[in-house]
Amino acid sequence: MRCAIIADIHANLAALAAVLADIKQKGGVDELWCLGDMVGYGPDPHQCLELLRQLNHVGVVGNHDLAAIGKVETTYFNADAVAAIQWTAKQLTPGDIRYLENLPMKLEMGDFTLVHGSPMEPVWEYLISTGIAARNFAYFSSRFCLVGHTHIPATFKKEKGTCHSIGFSPGIGIVLGEDRMIINPGGVGQPRDGDPRASYAIYDSEGKIMRLYRVPYDIGATQDKMMKAKLPIHLVTRLQEGR
Repeated sequence: MRCAIIADIHANLAALAAVLADIKQKGGVDELWCLGDMVGYGPDPHQCLELLRQLNHVGVVGNHDLAAIGKVETTYFNADAVAAIQWTAKQLTPGDIRYLENLPMKLEMGDFTLVHGSPMEPVWEYLISTGIAARNFAYFSSRFCLVGHTHIPATFKKEKGTCHSIGFSPGIGIVLGEDRMIINPGGVGQPRDGDPRASYAIYDSEGKIMRLYRVPYDIGATQDKMMKAKLPIHLVTRLQEGR
């Protein structure tokens, strides 16, 4: 079985379409696993959700998804994020809202646990260090956990009782063995590691290998839509910076 793992689409239809085209070029997958924040920031929330619902996929909910449907307070968001959330809420159809409302915060898929933030705090926690990762291994029982939220590809392994970070670079396969791991495929719609290309991963269960991929997309087209929608300028410019 082959699964594509995506996170943080953030209503960026051009980035999502580029990732789906790249997946198809690489032979396709049996299922798509989405790690939350389908909407927020970007200009195409309804279109992204509509496209996702046409695919064989499972997903978990993210903080921006919940905020857009009024399920969490926007107190914890910065001003630009709040402006985008308020705009996003007006673009969602009743079907979009039902879809987001029905997404779980945590999902078990065989050897994998899927969350947006972290196993300990599925919606809010940023898993950005080995210290944070180390304490999170106690909060999931599967061998592996998939997370998003940071928009940065990362892998943490618990080996002989010690947690450490291992490299996760495009095209280089990581073998998923007996050691427990937490894996972040990076962000599709708003990467924050200095590389503006969309980021995602493919897991091949036969070889037990996870590979990261980066895909260029038409950033300018997304920025033009954001400007037309009068979304905050910082959200527009950061796409080309990958920050």
